[in-house]
Amino acid sequence: MTIPSALLKQILVLLAGAVIAAADDKPLFIVTPLTEVGSFTTGVEGPACDANGNVYAVNFATRQTIGRVSPEGKAEVFLTLPGGSVGNGIRFGRGGVMYVADYVGHNILRIDLRTKAVSVHAHAPEMNQPNDLAITPDGTIYASDPNWKKKTGQIWRVSIGGTVTCVAAGMGTTNGIETSPDGKTLYVNETAQRKVWAFAIAADGAITDQRLIKQFPDHGLDGMRCDVDGNLYITRHGKGTVVKMSPQGDVLREIAVLGTSPTNICFGGPDGRSAYVTEAEQRRIVQFRVDRPGWEWRRSQNQLSK
Repeated sequence: MTIPSALLKQILVLLAGAVIAAADDKPLFIVTPLTEVGSFTTGVEGPACDANGNVYAVNFATRQTIGRVSPEGKAEVFLTLPGGSVGNGIRFGRGGVMYVADYVGHNILRIDLRTKAVSVHAHAPEMNQPNDLAITPDGTIYASDPNWKKKTGQIWRVSIGGTVTCVAAGMGTTNGIETSPDGKTLYVNETAQRKVWAFAIAADGAITDQRLIKQFPDHGLDGMRCDVDGNLYITRHGKGTVVKMSPQGDVLREIAVLGTSPTNICFGGPDGRSAYVTEAEQRRIVQFRVDRPGWEWRRSQNQLSK
């Protein structure tokens, strides 16, 4: 029997509503495992969610892989990166294209989810080791680039066409990086220096007006993401927590994540209010519900509706 398209649409809307309602029943900021202990290597990083709610993170089971985890926690190898490439940060751009920071090859890789074809979107031998990525509403990529040995770092801008430009040098160990929901501010943290910086993003993509918004007294900083209100979620490597912080630098909440070494965070789920954290000590992904959707999730939904 063929179901009329109008009826099918109503059924899908009802099902989506039921899923969101079920998710709403879960308590906020309570962390539970998504994958089993040891399912990833100690290099577990990323993560990022696709339009279907799957979570992707690097180094699943073995080095060089990208793992895909269903919303229910079923994990599998999505692909193995070619050559000597090893991934770190993952982001989704327009059209659901995946971008991966390849810190070994000094590349930003581009991956087609449908064909699993991997290509080099941008390459710069001058990069130390591209670490984490942020994407503005117009598709420009910013990459953090730490030098762990020297405890220094820089920031690169990658145009839509793949042209690479260094937009900040002489910084500390740049790591977590994110844009504000309005695309006007770039946030970057420094792991060793425990500082969180904000820059104004100019019309030509340059970053200006560097200002310190927070310096933590202890422990390292790693991945960083915004919610739709512009609040930052920052993983505290060594402390085993995620900090929710206002754009002005006020700590609003701190969430323990069942391991000492959270590396990065993303938002997904049916309503964008599921936070997923990669954790290196237990080599797994954990999850918790939040009060407001993630900015990246909201942007992806807006793009899908156009």
